Amino acid sequence: MSAEEPVTDLYDLRVVVERIEGRSVCGLQPGDYIDLTESNRLRIPTGKHFCLYALAACLPLLPAKQRPLPPEDWLARDCHVACPDPDERVIMRIERTARRRIPTEELT
Repeated sequence: MSAEEPVTDLYDLRVVVERIEGRSVCGLQPGDYIDLTESNRLRIPTGKHFCLYALAACLPLLPAKQRPLPPEDWLARDCHVACPDPDERVIMRIERTARRRIPTEELT
């Protein structure tokens, strides 16, 4: 990466099951997580799973949480997402885990 190349700062993210306020039909447990790294790589720990519907609830927020945000932006202060299944009430937390400088031409 040369000094002249434009770069984009992005955060790696972790989506963590913080708590379950109902019954866990999908089998998730507090502490389960997925990682989003290098702008687009989703990783689930070996031997674990992550509910597709819980993930779908998070997906619209992830690209915005990857980017630096002004402190007054609501998304900079709010990090919780709820699974859409009302019987489960899985509450997840989106955490920033690392900041990367990625050459802009490598991003889509």
